[in-house]
Amino acid sequence: MASTIIFDFDGTVAVGNGPVLAYAREIAPHAGGDYLARVEATLTAFDGGRDSTFRDGYDVVGSLATEAGVDPGARQRAYLASRGSLASSGAEPAPGLADLLRELPDDARVVLATNAPRAGLDEVLAAWELRDGFDEIRDSVGKPDGLTPIVREALAHGPVLSIGDIVENDLAPASALGAATALVGATAATSPADVTMRGSTLADLAPTILAWARQHDGSAIRDRVPSSPTN
Repeated sequence: MASTIIFDFDGTVAVGNGPVLAYAREIAPHAGGDYLARVEATLTAFDGGRDSTFRDGYDVVGSLATEAGVDPGARQRAYLASRGSLASSGAEPAPGLADLLRELPDDARVVLATNAPRAGLDEVLAAWELRDGFDEIRDSVGKPDGLTPIVREALAHGPVLSIGDIVENDLAPASALGAATALVGATAATSPADVTMRGSTLADLAPTILAWARQHDGSAIRDRVPSSPTN
């Protein structure tokens, strides 16, 4: 049996508001007025834990765009345009991520599962020298529903830990199937969700994640099982 760790991308593997602001800048010509200023102020409040109205930064940008009268088609085109320039948007790898991926047991399978399209994803992971840290990348997953078959498939091979910053998308489908969950990001301190572990940053969570992975390390478990006596 092998354990699987499923990482979300935006807000989990990738942090910082660079990609979110790139999305907002693509929308701005359609929104007019003080749209960008409102986005920046709202992001500051959200990141500081002073506004729990939104799920994440992308929700801030999209919700304020809707209030400004931007239609769904324009929002989607703006989002796709921003993802095409992901590597140059100021996206940053979560502090501690490289060390965490390197220290995970060899037996652990590491999956990146994101609702984002593939555009820009491989490029930015390669720039961060993290592409080899993931055994599989699933893009355009369609969370929350799209996460369910991924978790179910992984559970057939052993324990699963799902890590993300949005309970509804990244954790609830996994928890419903009996998987462990880790909530990271701006809502970790205030969310009432019942999760296995939580922390404001991935670096905060790393020791607990590693402890979970080592507890479920298939190779270590096999080493601890005494061999059958010979006759």
